Amino acid sequence: MEHRGEYPFALADEMARIGLFGLNTPEELGGSDVDYVTFARIFAELARGWLGLAGIVGTHLVLCDVLVRYATDEQKRRFLPALATGERRGGICLSEPNAGTDLQNITTTATRAGEVYLINGSKMWVTNGRHGNSFLLLAKTDSQAKPAHRGMSAFVIEKGAAGLVVNRDIDKLGYKTVETCELHFADFPVPAENLIGGMEGEGFSQAMTGLEAERINVAARGLGVAQAAFDEAIRYSQQRVTFGKPISQHQAIQLKLADMATRIEASRLLIESAAEKKNRGERCDLEAGMAKLFATETAGEVSLDAMRILGGNGYSKDFPVERFYRDAPLLIIGGGTNELQRLIIAKRLLEKYKI
Repeated sequence: MEHRGEYPFALADEMARIGLFGLNTPEELGGSDVDYVTFARIFAELARGWLGLAGIVGTHLVLCDVLVRYATDEQKRRFLPALATGERRGGICLSEPNAGTDLQNITTTATRAGEVYLINGSKMWVTNGRHGNSFLLLAKTDSQAKPAHRGMSAFVIEKGAAGLVVNRDIDKLGYKTVETCELHFADFPVPAENLIGGMEGEGFSQAMTGLEAERINVAARGLGVAQAAFDEAIRYSQQRVTFGKPISQHQAIQLKLADMATRIEASRLLIESAAEKKNRGERCDLEAGMAKLFATETAGEVSLDAMRILGGNGYSKDFPVERFYRDAPLLIIGGGTNELQRLIIAKRLLEKYKI
């Protein structure tokens, strides 16, 4: 399915049936409200099987997280039960052609016109953009605000009205099947009652809080991809024979396997440490940033080492290692680039150890 670029409708429906779209929704609103350690382990297992599946659920749960934290009671009752069952498929509309890591540079506007806001602008890298129907949208409601983030507001937008066009699916190196789209808005009406929390100017902080949880799930996806690559490599190394013995008996291969397994276990511990801190309701942007940085870099390094262990077979589409190698870079870039994670880590360290 990945090689064909085929959307996994049946698998997505199965994920909905077993409750994965409601992982972070309260039980009284139809979800399972799992703790963040369990949350991370689920994402690691999904990505271990197929990163695209984890992506379908991951971006959906960012919308749920923001609604759980900041929506009015009426908004929660209106949106969360259908999101928890997967009847609504969610996503996030944050990045733009000229604003990715620097979200304060967005130009999409939301202008109040009676009982609606009119949305104008473009959004890029929208996962679930074609098959989803409900999205978290960040837009400027006050273009003159200083600093810029104080003029940003967050909305739940729903497909159906005129003025929203899914322009194209972006063709990607990896992370296939789950669609990543460019959306255009031209006087697209959004009911004023869909302004998250009911107050303008709060959208940037709301979106940033949602991204904290996303970084834990992206880190867990990195762990899953790394584990899958390692599984293939250590299995193959015991079956492939060169110079009269399995290549797992050659010291050069053993050194690679030892480093791969150690980085995977370190990634797991970093992720669960950040998840445990989030469970306690504590600030965890430092820990989540470290986990995201280390686990996703591990995915990139382990998938390349797995390809080296498999040799020519690792480069062939007959084996899954080439898919892991293509998928891993998305995790290094997505959810806030690893360069950004380093800046967040350094800033928090300087605060923590201030003289």
